[in-house]
Amino acid sequence: MLSNLSNPSNPSNLSNPSNPSNVHLSPSLQQAYTREHLSAREAQRRAQVIAWGPVVFQVSRLMVKFGILDLLRDNIDGLTREELVRATGLSDYAVRVLTEASLSIGTILVDADTERFTLSKTGYFLLTDPSTRANLDFNHDVNYEGLFQLEASLLEGRPVGLEHFGPWPTVYEGLSQLPPEVQRSWFGFDHFYSDGSFPQALQLVLGQMQPRHLLDVGGNTGRWALQCVAYSPDVEVTIVDLPQQLEMMRAQTKGMPGAERIHGYGMNLLDADSAFPTDRHYDVIWMSQFLDCFSGPQIVSILTRAARIMDADSRLCIMETLWDRQKYETAALCLTLTSVYFADIANGNSKMYSTEDLQSFIEAAGLQVETIHDNLGLGHSIVVCRK
Repeated sequence: MLSNLSNPSNPSNLSNPSNPSNVHLSPSLQQAYTREHLSAREAQRRAQVIAWGPVVFQVSRLMVKFGILDLLRDNIDGLTREELVRATGLSDYAVRVLTEASLSIGTILVDADTERFTLSKTGYFLLTDPSTRANLDFNHDVNYEGLFQLEASLLEGRPVGLEHFGPWPTVYEGLSQLPPEVQRSWFGFDHFYSDGSFPQALQLVLGQMQPRHLLDVGGNTGRWALQCVAYSPDVEVTIVDLPQQLEMMRAQTKGMPGAERIHGYGMNLLDADSAFPTDRHYDVIWMSQFLDCFSGPQIVSILTRAARIMDADSRLCIMETLWDRQKYETAALCLTLTSVYFADIANGNSKMYSTEDLQSFIEAAGLQVETIHDNLGLGHSIVVCRK
């Protein structure tokens, strides 16, 4: 599960002087990524798991979907194959195939004397960990088929894997037209990783900074905006996003408390000639899990245009899951593999960025990092910038 690194909230953490490559890595990532830990036999097995990865994924997904892992969790003494056949309604053949593969995968165990299957620790986390379940659904519904085109996506610099869903240049233009189960998994993944950070982010942005006018760039369905107007009776929020996203936002926020203080500003952020709104002074410009949707040059363009409407009293707050600031290596794994989704499905040119990446974009836009706040939710950091 994602968890973030407790670093002092200052920009001195942007680099790691002890690392000769000047790449920032949290202590756990330094340990995991800079030396070999596996024996030859362990390394060989891991290589085989990689080679059989698509099979491992689908077997494990079906062990969840067919309720086999649920049954084993609820029966502490285990179940025989015959009992699993009766409980699931699957054929004996199907149960044999799934359970034998799952023994090798490591999600279940078997008692050699009684032939009763039980749930392993790995199976338990696969079944019950919210992060793992969100990732499982996201990868099956959104990514799995399209990943066959990853090679073409990387060579061509565009999301070739998106084409089986529709003809859009990025997933964002087609989000409202995706099949319902794909939308459900996409938003479930997106909201899972952002919502856990909102309470702390609200205290920092609304509680400490106390903006009267907040510009929510890439506000999507308005979840953050709704929490802002609920937190503060005085704040007005303007969401900047594609017109079709604003329609989804208006549908989601209609009739909700404070919705009258949420406004929309339609804008194609990829159009370098499109300017941010200047109808009022925006005390805080907010970008949450947003910049990872764009390439480096696009980010610099967006930040440069944001800087144009800022003054000495304005602050730009960027909330991102920076992979190199994670406390646990498992979190970095989830984030760096999410970059593959961006390459193949989302847009073909963005990724989950590192601290070093983000700092370079900020400075290229004529801004500077004022503070960095870590320990938000499931691995988020808020980078506060000023002009």
